[in-house]
Amino acid sequence: MHPILLKIGNFQLYTYGLFVALGFLTALGLAQKEARRRGEDPGFIVDLGFYMLIAAIIGARVFFLMVNPDVVLENPLAAFQIWKGGLVFYGGFIAALITAIVFVRGKKIPFMRVADIFTPGLAAGHAVGRIGCFFAGCCYGRECDLPWAVVFKDPLSLAPIGVHLHPTQLYSAAANLTVFGILWFSRMRITRQGQLFWLYVLLYGIIRTILEFFRGDPRGFILDGPSVSQVIGIVLACVASAALLRPLKKKGKAI
Repeated sequence: MHPILLKIGNFQLYTYGLFVALGFLTALGLAQKEARRRGEDPGFIVDLGFYMLIAAIIGARVFFLMVNPDVVLENPLAAFQIWKGGLVFYGGFIAALITAIVFVRGKKIPFMRVADIFTPGLAAGHAVGRIGCFFAGCCYGRECDLPWAVVFKDPLSLAPIGVHLHPTQLYSAAANLTVFGILWFSRMRITRQGQLFWLYVLLYGIIRTILEFFRGDPRGFILDGPSVSQVIGIVLACVASAALLRPLKKKGKAI
């Protein structure tokens, strides 16, 4: 594919970085739209969004380096080259979540209300960001002989060159876009704060666990079994299921 979208002299525009930025703007724009619908201050959403972005980038990179320590051992400076790829979603998600909890508690606003505002945009932004993964070649798939297999030819690609691979980045983009559609449709029908957030956690946990079977990139495994992301996805899906089922025992308050 095309890891570098534009090169003028010493200036290089990395496709991965561009799509991560577009994904963030997409998520933030949808969150602002949802905030207005719910009567919340869009300015507060923008402020929180930027704090979460910084935390997410740091968390995603740290998580990647934790499961791929050889990257730093081979080249210490590579730890900071996030524009070339190497961000783990769950690391960013957890870091951004912690940041949001701290920030929102300081403002005395119900956290789950804010989480529901951000959730649909998060899924849409993630879908856009995965397109950047595809261009960079990171998060690549296993070898396959399917008609829709992709072959990376650019020597700067992070994926193996000249090999037919599952386009797992596009699988993920399509899955996240589908999740966005479900959340956007459901946001008008939820009856309790937090339902939209936990629905997202459940759906993403399921699709991430499944997609991991098709990935071929080094990403950390537990005892030569499931990947770290699969374990996290299963655990979070279970927690989300419990959170979604619990209100069924108690009449919820419409919001």
